[in-house]
Amino acid sequence: MTIIASLLSEARLPDSPSARLDAELLLAAALGKPRSFLHTWPERVVSGEAAELYASYLARRRNGEPVAYILGRQGFWSLDLEVAPHTLIPRPDTELLVETALALVPAAPARVLDLGTGSGAIVLALACERPLWRLIGVDRIDDAVALAERNRVRLQLDNVEFRESHWFSTLGAERFDLIVSNPPYIAARDPHLDEGDVRFEPSSALVSGADGLDDIRLIVSAAPAHLNAGGWLLLEHGYDQAAAVRELLARQGFEAVESRRDLGGHDRISLGRLPC
Repeated sequence: MTIIASLLSEARLPDSPSARLDAELLLAAALGKPRSFLHTWPERVVSGEAAELYASYLARRRNGEPVAYILGRQGFWSLDLEVAPHTLIPRPDTELLVETALALVPAAPARVLDLGTGSGAIVLALACERPLWRLIGVDRIDDAVALAERNRVRLQLDNVEFRESHWFSTLGAERFDLIVSNPPYIAARDPHLDEGDVRFEPSSALVSGADGLDDIRLIVSAAPAHLNAGGWLLLEHGYDQAAAVRELLARQGFEAVESRRDLGGHDRISLGRLPC
């Protein structure tokens, strides 16, 4: 007979920086219960089927697979999102992009574009907070577009649509009041690509040329043709890329160029406004 407390105490995840949390999330999922259930009923007996499922989850986590991919879910902003290995796992630092966008653009009607939407995390968070906005999320991976659409339908957000597009390639002459993006920004030979959860995430969503800035250069150069006068461009980037991104924005004619810091105190996003 196996009880919840024993399963948690015996879990071994030596390479995880959040071993206890991982074990609780995986066990709660195996039981089909919220994490609070584990603390409320630590002496509850676990069925053999649930224990076996939990053991399989632990084995995958010991192999380095991210908890979000094992469970197929990840929280972001106030949303519970479906995720899959063909999209990035939404991270808390990216919520800074959402916070900044909400602070810069009024709650009045506006057109908003999310480039490289992945699971749809950013644009769905914005849509949830701004029902008067009309939002589009694009991604060049059709499986990502389908995943984002499933998240939209489940969240019942009717002010968003998702399209397949490699950055601006299928948008024609459409213009927006706000463009946001968390594009690939890791250099091709960055050693961090061989560490931790990143090993399991799609390289196409992570790597962008020798210095990590190829996609950001493309976005910055093309964005003015898709922004209304006075419109904003917000970009997430690496912790050491802020100065280079600000220079790209200024060189392209953006005004009010600045960077904002993430939860760890690193410059994580940079932004600029198209002149009126």
